[in-house]
Amino acid sequence: MRHPGIRFTALAVASIAGLSLTTVGTAAAIGGPDRQAIIRALDLMTTTGAAGAQVRIAADGREFTARSGVARLGSPAGVPVNGRFRIASVTKTFTATVLLQLAGEGRLALDDTVSRYLPGLLPDGDRITVRMLLQHSSGLYNYSDDLTGDPVELQRHWDPQDLVAMATAHPLNFPPGTASKYSNTDYIVAGLLVEHLTGRSWATAVRSRIIHPLGLHDTSLPGDRTTIPGPHAHGYTPRDGTLVDVTAMNPSVGWAAGEIISTTADLDTFTEALFGGRLLRPEQLAEMTAPAPGAAYGLGLSTNVLSCGVQVWGHTGDVPGYHTLLAVTRDGRTRLQLSLTTATRQTPLQGYRQLVDEVFCG
Repeated sequence: MRHPGIRFTALAVASIAGLSLTTVGTAAAIGGPDRQAIIRALDLMTTTGAAGAQVRIAADGREFTARSGVARLGSPAGVPVNGRFRIASVTKTFTATVLLQLAGEGRLALDDTVSRYLPGLLPDGDRITVRMLLQHSSGLYNYSDDLTGDPVELQRHWDPQDLVAMATAHPLNFPPGTASKYSNTDYIVAGLLVEHLTGRSWATAVRSRIIHPLGLHDTSLPGDRTTIPGPHAHGYTPRDGTLVDVTAMNPSVGWAAGEIISTTADLDTFTEALFGGRLLRPEQLAEMTAPAPGAAYGLGLSTNVLSCGVQVWGHTGDVPGYHTLLAVTRDGRTRLQLSLTTATRQTPLQGYRQLVDEVFCG
């Protein structure tokens, strides 16, 4: 995983394993994944670029966890089995879920323009719809492309409006609705929509609508807090020829696009509830899992057909030091939650494709 600046991408699978998280239909092969094969895949990751890895898998009514590598370079302590980590862009699935809940309550329409709710925020807000934001077809410039990832950027506070202003200083990538390009700016605007529609902060809305009802006790929205609470593995990134510990950072730079800290257990609970219909009405869940024609991104989820023909929905997340993968079949019966803490990428990370194939293809 490269981190040229701060990125909360949904396409990390493509760069890591030749996949591109694009649908989901069938469950994993009968018999489920082999635990030893999972461990071998994790061990391969931690010998080819990851400092540590932890995974939680639910398949065929069974759940298990596995881990490999160390929690901190230079220490023999292993990765905590249920350690907390920065989920980065998987945050977008939470944000999209809240907006879709509001749509289900009749408080907005997906094809309303941004200007209807937030007049003056975007120069082209009268042409960009809520749906375009959630499916990355707005054309808005990705503000994180202007970030360098230097220590000052990683530690300072960022206002959402500043991030939007950074993006709107650039022209649109394309006319709204005519193409698709991943942009963190879309979800910063989505977070501002949540605040306008609920009259509460984005963090409060996520807590009251998702975190508290599901009992996600190890999931937090840290705001300006730079540390990760509770047990966790450290993340590293190469800088000037050395590995730098980047565990502590101010996640306000990601906000509604990439701020959340969680665990594999909490993410699995969230995923099971989402695909089990406990968070969204059927109409909104159908919207979430319906990508635009020719695109791989729905509304807060991306989709991929694996080599064995099984389709999976999910999201990836990358922030300096951490990579997250959430993947699930459309029926919700087979689920994968993976966290990697990154170190050096002198050799291509291996084991990632093997892990995904073992879980979903058997």
